[in-house]
Amino acid sequence: MSVYLLPVILVGTVIYSLAKRVSVYDCFLDGARESLSLVKSIFPYIAVIFICIELFRASGLAYIVSGWLSHPLRFLGIPPEIAELVLLVPLSGNGAIALLEDIISTYGVDSYIARCAATIAGASETVFYVSAVYFSKCKVKNLRYAIPVSLFSSFFGMVVACALCRVM
Repeated sequence: MSVYLLPVILVGTVIYSLAKRVSVYDCFLDGARESLSLVKSIFPYIAVIFICIELFRASGLAYIVSGWLSHPLRFLGIPPEIAELVLLVPLSGNGAIALLEDIISTYGVDSYIARCAATIAGASETVFYVSAVYFSKCKVKNLRYAIPVSLFSSFFGMVVACALCRVM
């Protein structure tokens, strides 16, 4: 059923716009034109985030910091084997998925560690990427509490996710 959802929405939108006598093609071109200016304005922010993420992982700093955090995370109920994932999820969704694949192949699909890692990777948001995109478009310069609250909420969600995985 879900296979037909997108075509139905597309055809429904075209039929609705034709009934309202709106030029679908011209509206599509206007949207494409605006998207180019959006990409031009947010590209530097996204490039900086990706470069910092890659430097963080390539330098080995992610591995070192995850080693430091493994004991406090264990105390909170997060397996130390996914400490690097906990660090990477707020930074990069693709990196988190790649690390998740490695965790699943190492510990098995049905293990507690893999279930925690999958829940964390699937339910968390890439805080810094989203912040860079949204705040660059809004021209917000003073983020004050936005990123710390987002990181705290994301981390609290990870702790709760691991607790739920332990129960289930």
